Amino acid sequence: MEKIASFTIDHNKLQPGVYVSRKDHIGKEVITTFDLRMTSPNEEPVMNTAEMHTIEHLAATYLRNDPQYKDRVIYFGPMGCRTGFYLLLAGDYESADVVELVTKMYEFIRDFKEEVPGASPRDCGNYLDMNLGMANYLANRYLTQVLYDIDENHLVYPK
Repeated sequence: MEKIASFTIDHNKLQPGVYVSRKDHIGKEVITTFDLRMTSPNEEPVMNTAEMHTIEHLAATYLRNDPQYKDRVIYFGPMGCRTGFYLLLAGDYESADVVELVTKMYEFIRDFKEEVPGASPRDCGNYLDMNLGMANYLANRYLTQVLYDIDENHLVYPK
C-alpha cells in the first residue's frame, strides 16, 4: 500500500507549529487540513486525553461561533498520536492565513474558566474525561512558545 501523506513527514524534525497537512478537492471545493502541532513528536510527552478532550470541546465551540469562519469549519479534532489537532476548513488556504484565527481560538481556550460546553452526560459520551486547568495551561504554552512569534519554520513542514 502507498503511504498516506501525513506519514511522509519526518516527525524527527517536526516542531510545534501551524502547517497545511493536505488539500483535498471535492468537486469544485477545496478542503484544507491544518496540522496544529502543539508538542514536539518523539521529544516531549504527549498530551493526556482529558486536556485534549477539553481543548476539542472549547475549540469546536469557538470555531462554530466565529463569525468569519463558522460556515467554513468542517472538523476540529485530536491527532491519534496526541501531539496536536487537525482543523479542516472549506477553502484553499495557506498556514499563514489561519494564524490569527488559531491564535484567537487558543486565547479563548487559555482564558476559559466556566463549565466546559458539552461536558454533560446528555451531550458527551465521555463527559468526565476533562481537565480544564491543563487545557488552559497547554493553550497558553502553545500561544507563548509558538503562535505569538510564529515564523516560516513553523508554518511549512520541514524537508
